[in-house]
Amino acid sequence: EESPRNPDGSLAGSSPTSGLTHGCVGPGWPPWPAWEPRRQPAAMSPFPEPRPPGRGRRGQPSLKTPRIPKIYTKTGDKGFSSTFTGERRPKDDQVFEALGTTDELSSAIGFALEFITEKGHPFAEELQKIQCSLQDIGSALATPSSSSREAHRKHTVFQAGPVLELERWIDKYSSQLPPLTAFILPSGGRSSAALHLCRAVCRRAERRVVPLVQMGETDANTQRLSLHISQIRSHEGGESRKNIQEK
Repeated sequence: EESPRNPDGSLAGSSPTSGLTHGCVGPGWPPWPAWEPRRQPAAMSPFPEPRPPGRGRRGQPSLKTPRIPKIYTKTGDKGFSSTFTGERRPKDDQVFEALGTTDELSSAIGFALEFITEKGHPFAEELQKIQCSLQDIGSALATPSSSSREAHRKHTVFQAGPVLELERWIDKYSSQLPPLTAFILPSGGRSSAALHLCRAVCRRAERRVVPLVQMGETDANTQRLSLHISQIRSHEGGESRKNIQEK
């Protein structure tokens, strides 16, 4: 199916002008408060008086009817879809395999977040930041170097900042856990088991990204981040399991 897009052709969920994902902070960009309702001025009533039916803003008959956007476009019915650059590729192309698995990973993290928030684990905010970084990875993957121009890349470039932040998180959690002396079976309660599932999906996402890096279609930082996400998933899974045992 076709990826939904903003009016300017950029991927839905990102800012058309800044390359930011909704509610997330992209690398090197200020916060973008998308999806927030427009606030009324203090002196304005939240319930404005209705206008006469059939009249526009200036008292003229309104000829416009509300349009509900369709969630399907039929442009992908023949097994092809478009990248951010407008290039048409088969839906089983390596780019879309990497995009789909990255999306699957973000969904798995969102599922794990429900258990983690319920238990009050301290790393819920870090998981949300990782989901934001995965949105940025998706933008970079959807902009293959072979068909992109500078105008595309300036909106989707993926910097090393999130990778360095993940490395600091890994060091922090590594210092809190005892040394590993054996393989760990994926278990340890709902939070821990869900994070182990995230780790496994992340490893697969990394395997999908590696060929694109080797072909020069995407930046190596996308693969580095995927690797580090799987590593921190392992540490957070261990931290979650340790907290359950202590309680």
